[in-house]
Amino acid sequence: MASTAMLFDGISVEPGESKNIRIKISETYTGDEIRMPIRVIRSKEPGPTVFITAAIHGDEINGTGIIHDFMFGDMVEILKGTLILVPVVNVFGFETHERYLPDRRDLNRSFPGSSQGSLASRMAKTLMKEVVSKCDYGIDLHSAAFQRTNFPNVRADLTSKVTRELALSFGAALIVDGKGPVGAFRREATKAGCPTIILEAGEPWKIEPSVLQIGVQGIRNTLIHLGMMEGERIEPPYQAVIRKSIWLRATVGGILKFHVTAGDFVEKDQPIATNYSILGKEQNTLICPQDGIILGIATLPAVKPGEPVVHVAFPNKRITDLRRKMKNAGGSDPLQKATRDLATNIDVVDHGSA
Repeated sequence: MASTAMLFDGISVEPGESKNIRIKISETYTGDEIRMPIRVIRSKEPGPTVFITAAIHGDEINGTGIIHDFMFGDMVEILKGTLILVPVVNVFGFETHERYLPDRRDLNRSFPGSSQGSLASRMAKTLMKEVVSKCDYGIDLHSAAFQRTNFPNVRADLTSKVTRELALSFGAALIVDGKGPVGAFRREATKAGCPTIILEAGEPWKIEPSVLQIGVQGIRNTLIHLGMMEGERIEPPYQAVIRKSIWLRATVGGILKFHVTAGDFVEKDQPIATNYSILGKEQNTLICPQDGIILGIATLPAVKPGEPVVHVAFPNKRITDLRRKMKNAGGSDPLQKATRDLATNIDVVDHGSA
């Protein structure tokens, strides 16, 4: 709510100003500075301060694309408060197309960090000090892990009223309830007094058009909810909360033919994927244990026993009702576009037709 100057790595940003700033996060072996680029946009009117971060995992660049589109699709103007945009947090991983830092640590398990700790811990501490400590709310953008894709969903600690309202305002169809793993950025930011949600959507190493549309729309929805932007929020065809999910795993080694894709509604006993030997002999078919929705799916069809195949989520609403609402939304809905787009990355066939 402050109406005075804000400092970022010693650089002042006054109300009504917008500045591009590079915050020092580390150094190279030769002692050259490594800096994290951010854009700070301030209204003359006091209001909330919100951060939007991406690429905490350096190979998850859908979020970078979302912030990029949000910044440049229209020149961003806010009615009140301050917006801090961080398109790349893990500069090391972004440069090398890798999830982790050079010391092989996961930055998203290193919060709140320490100024005397590891490379990851020091970077985490800098982000908390330079960004989170100045903010009232946060949105962190992610994609799936290596060789997987995620149907767009928001994850948040719904036991907090403020965080729950923030999650609902984003406008995602699926909201996964949970605090997040120990050391995760959104868990520690929320604990520090800055309610934070994350968007999980798409694959690593890609900037996917349907994910961009959902992400940019969600950011605008949230800022409209907070009174920082004008306009009407765009509601999803449905909203459901996920409190339970399971990974269905391969029982034998082989090659998969999928019968579903990310975002599909599934019913109890429905075939999910069929496993074939390397010489084409059918070995077994994974069956869905109960009604649900496919939250994530492997993009590599070659599997060993125990490897994850599909992530099935169980919403708090009936699948038949959700399917009807999605059908009524029409084929142009961004969620249906996302389902179609994500299906192009895997071999999806009707059961029995392979």
